[in-house]
Amino acid sequence: MALVIAHRGASATHPENTVEAFRAAAEQGADWVELDVRRAACGALVVHHDAHLADGRLIGDHRADDLPSAVPSLAEALEACGSMGVNIEVKNMQGDPDYDDENVLVDAVVGVSRAYLELDRVLLSSFNMDAMDKVRSIDTEVPAAWITMEIIDAGQAVERALAHGLQAINPYFGLVTSTLVEKAHAAGLKVFPWTVDDPEEAHRLLDAGVDGIVSNVPATLREIVDDYRE
Repeated sequence: MALVIAHRGASATHPENTVEAFRAAAEQGADWVELDVRRAACGALVVHHDAHLADGRLIGDHRADDLPSAVPSLAEALEACGSMGVNIEVKNMQGDPDYDDENVLVDAVVGVSRAYLELDRVLLSSFNMDAMDKVRSIDTEVPAAWITMEIIDAGQAVERALAHGLQAINPYFGLVTSTLVEKAHAAGLKVFPWTVDDPEEAHRLLDAGVDGIVSNVPATLREIVDDYRE
C-alpha cells in the first residue's frame, strides 16, 4: 500500500514545518512526514523551508535560540513525529544565500536522524546530489533519495540514482509515468512523487504503482489510498 506522506506536516490546515503541523499529520492519518532542515549560525539544525524567515532575516546568520519559537529544532520535530517515518530534505542548493559547498550540515543530519529514527523510518533527500554523496560517504546504511524536477529519460533517472548509491527517487509528480515506476522497482528503487493534493492525480499515481505520495492534505490522501486499496 502506498504511503501517505504529509508535506511539511499537515500544511494545508496548520503552519508548515511546525510541531503543531507534525502532530496534526499523525491525527490525519499520515504514515510519514516530509520536512526541511537548515543550519543556524550556531550549527544547530532547524526545520524551515526557506533560507529566510518571514521577516527577511537569514536563518544562517542567527543562532537557533534567536529564531521564532515556531521554528523547531530537528530533534524537536522528530519527537513530534512520533511513530511516523520522516523524509528529511537537506536544504543546501547552489544559489541559496546559506549554501555550503562542503555540506557540513549533512554530518549533523545523519547523526540526529540515526539517534531518533530506525532505518525503516527515515529517508534523507535533496535536490543536491553532492549532499546525498556526502550522506553515502559517512553512512552506507541510512536510506537516501534524489529529489528531481528534471525531465529526463526514466532509465537515466534510475541509472543516476543507482550510480550514487540511493534507495529512492522523489520526482515532481508530473514526471511520473508507469515506465519510470517499473524501471525503478526493477532496480530496487522506490518512487515518492510530490506534491499532490488533487484526487484525480493521486489516483493516476496509485495506478502507476508509486510507493508513496507527498501531499499537503494527508487526511484527504488517507481516504484516497484506503479506498484504492479496498
